[in-house]
Amino acid sequence: MAAVNAAAPSAVLHYVFDPLCGWCYAAAPLVQAARQVPGLAIALHGGGMLAGPNRIAITPRWRDHVVPHDRRIAQLTGQPFGEAYFEGLLRDPTAVMDSEPPTTAILAAQALGQRGLDIAHRIQQAHYAQGRRVADAAVLQDLAAELGLDAEAFRAAFAQWQGAPTQAHFAESRQWLARAGGQGFPTLALEQPGAPLQTLDIGPWLGQPEAWKTVLRQHLEAGRAAIAPAGSALACGPDGCAI
Repeated sequence: MAAVNAAAPSAVLHYVFDPLCGWCYAAAPLVQAARQVPGLAIALHGGGMLAGPNRIAITPRWRDHVVPHDRRIAQLTGQPFGEAYFEGLLRDPTAVMDSEPPTTAILAAQALGQRGLDIAHRIQQAHYAQGRRVADAAVLQDLAAELGLDAEAFRAAFAQWQGAPTQAHFAESRQWLARAGGQGFPTLALEQPGAPLQTLDIGPWLGQPEAWKTVLRQHLEAGRAAIAPAGSALACGPDGCAI
């Protein structure tokens, strides 16, 4: 996917993520902070964690699995989780967790003026704070409208990216995940001119977006990044959030 905020960047922060990954929601304030770092573009790579055969229906077992981790994320980062999520969506057996439609929406929004990261964050808020079904096309259309995207243009872009193009994007994103040495989502890797792609450890900075922004500036000034072991414990696996 094309980079976000790519105004003459000297470096690119590659963000391999999934819109239904709880730890990606934990990292969202850090990604937002990175947008404010001069000379740094953000390239989005949606990995399709719960797409295709990995999509799941909400069950009591799933709820029991994710709630403790969601509460840990809230404690670590201050990210909001709403009652409509805990007591609504996570108790709705007709709801389906499917990464493909929201990723298609992100690709569509990116094509419409590089708004991919904006709608990605809005999708996360709708899911975790508002308990909305973000795999439903109608909900995604509403979220795009909330961001001021033209309804017809978004609908057309969504149709263009739906299906095979989104699945090709998943495959490319998995290649980026492997290239960065990541074991799951989120994986963030910094690419700078004349330097190898280097994975960044975000664990120490969760809940500290201003400090993270300072760290990124220091990396850019030094012309290199701090290497972290691949596969942080604070991540969702590539084919499901078995934390």
